[in-house]
Amino acid sequence: MKTPLEAPPEQVKAETGVKEPARQEAPAPVIDTSKMSKGQREALELAEASRDPLDERGSFASNLFIGKFGFDRIFPYPTQSDEDRAKGEPFLNRLREYLEANVDADEIDRTGEIPQKNIDDLFAMGAFAVKIPTQYGGLGLSQVNYGRAAQLLGSWDANLTALVSAHQSIGVPQPLLLFGTEEQKAKYLPRVARKEISAFALTEWNAGSDPANMSLRADLSEDGSEYVLNGEKLWCTNLIKAGALVVMARTAPKIVNGKERKQISAFIVDVNSPGLEIAYRCHFMGLRALYNGIVKFKDVRVPRENLIAKEGQGLKVALTTLNTGRLTIPAACVGLSKRLLEICTKWANERVQWGVPIGKHYAIAGKIAEMAGQVFAMEAITFLTSALVDRKAGDLRIETAMCKMWATEATWRIADEAMQVRGGRGYETAQSLEGRGEPGIPVERFLRDCRINMIFEGSSEIMRLFIAREALDPHLKIGGAIFNTQLPMAQRIKAMFGSGSFYSRWYPRQYTKADAGDLSKLHADLRPHIQYAARTSKKLARGLFHAMMRFGPKLEREQLLLSRFCGIATELFCISATCSFAQSKIDAGEPVDEILSLANYACRSAKLRIDHHFAGTSENADKRAYDLTQELMAGKHQHLQRGIV
Repeated sequence: MKTPLEAPPEQVKAETGVKEPARQEAPAPVIDTSKMSKGQREALELAEASRDPLDERGSFASNLFIGKFGFDRIFPYPTQSDEDRAKGEPFLNRLREYLEANVDADEIDRTGEIPQKNIDDLFAMGAFAVKIPTQYGGLGLSQVNYGRAAQLLGSWDANLTALVSAHQSIGVPQPLLLFGTEEQKAKYLPRVARKEISAFALTEWNAGSDPANMSLRADLSEDGSEYVLNGEKLWCTNLIKAGALVVMARTAPKIVNGKERKQISAFIVDVNSPGLEIAYRCHFMGLRALYNGIVKFKDVRVPRENLIAKEGQGLKVALTTLNTGRLTIPAACVGLSKRLLEICTKWANERVQWGVPIGKHYAIAGKIAEMAGQVFAMEAITFLTSALVDRKAGDLRIETAMCKMWATEATWRIADEAMQVRGGRGYETAQSLEGRGEPGIPVERFLRDCRINMIFEGSSEIMRLFIAREALDPHLKIGGAIFNTQLPMAQRIKAMFGSGSFYSRWYPRQYTKADAGDLSKLHADLRPHIQYAARTSKKLARGLFHAMMRFGPKLEREQLLLSRFCGIATELFCISATCSFAQSKIDAGEPVDEILSLANYACRSAKLRIDHHFAGTSENADKRAYDLTQELMAGKHQHLQRGIV
């Protein structure tokens, strides 16, 4: 497997559209680790070794960073086929009816427990096996239908959503569908399809987004027939109810180029294994019925055949699983955000202040319009990416990360604004509202429950770093060797000439007129948005290149700056997907004026955020903020702590 620390020449032409410059026969590392601490270097090398380079075909979002606007990749919008919709409809109808009639979300929140009958009924209808093939007892439905199920769940109860999605998005089903042997699938998939909940164990006390610090060990037995696990895992979602776990553990290191490299491997572990102890159930601000806990392993013996993929490929299993699994969260966010929009729109009509409904006041109208635009864009990017996953349309890791980051942050804003629109009734619990005779509308619960989404399965900060690393990848392959002090000077000079030749052709093109492609089938009102996105993609590419020239190899440390570039690209993705989605709605016969009203607002709102991001790339207080924080960490500014208990 080629790693991003190497520069495979066959990737460059595909990702940039330009023939790659001449480079050394043996690709050399392009990230200079010589000045890093041992811990930083090990963390980087482990992460890089587990990461695949972008697929040769790239993707719509990955190309935005190099000024290549391929609208034809996402237009026409990949709408769900009638056949696929019909296949999922019976299950989705049953799920919708069941949730409304049988799941008391407020009671679940109050007691911190999901009734076992609800769990049993959901197993019986296949809700825990949406994408598991029918031969293993599942429903065999598509990613789009799975997203539609998550949307329903998200609109009703976040606790059930977490239970169902963690089980099959990151628990046993997804890793086995992607990497499992036929024997593993035959043994475990029927179990987790209809009777056993599964969980995912990655995080530790000192290892979250930094897996190099992982301490749980899996040592091969003397006869090589099994692994012996020792250590513990923190925040293992679904643990309290699980029958099987996917566990990430350190295995024996291997020697690469004369150096020792840590290895992480993935295992299926039965919860009833001797030596496995569920030590503690964790409790949180929201998701009060989340079955999350600490699991300890003391000489837990796991058969060698329970190794997922190969030894040392655990992080690849985790990252690849998360690429698709992350789509469940934004799909659930679509459902919740639609519910909140419905609540606020109804209240804006009912609540009268100063003689008119509050929705007639600009302050409230602006909030609700922003909600509506963000809901439309969120649905557009989430189900676009889900459809592309079903069609196996290339490497979509950037799109899934953007969906997860953007949708969770938008949903938090929507929930926050929904509480503001509802006022005191938003802050009051549903139980209290009902107790005094008003409808028990649970805005307060929705707000608490949705906050975790910006942390679950990769925090927003990690998503931005992940996207930024992918954004820099084409440039690092071309010119990164110039800055690598570990390489011989002759090799660096050769790279300088090669990359200079490349950029002398690529850079001027970032100032030429942008080609948005054939827009003849796009409504005339939507075309200016796409033309803007095409132009701005080139501006983004120029800005990223200028930052590389300014900071050189230190650019990867400019996390706030890179996050702005990621924000720009994500908003361009939203604009493009929104217009494509809007046209599909128009083509399906939905009211043209209504669709254009939503799409135009969503795109104009995104443009304002893009302007803000661009402004921050040239003028910001990033360095001062960093310095101030270091002063605080060093014990300065003690006066800020005076006057408190």
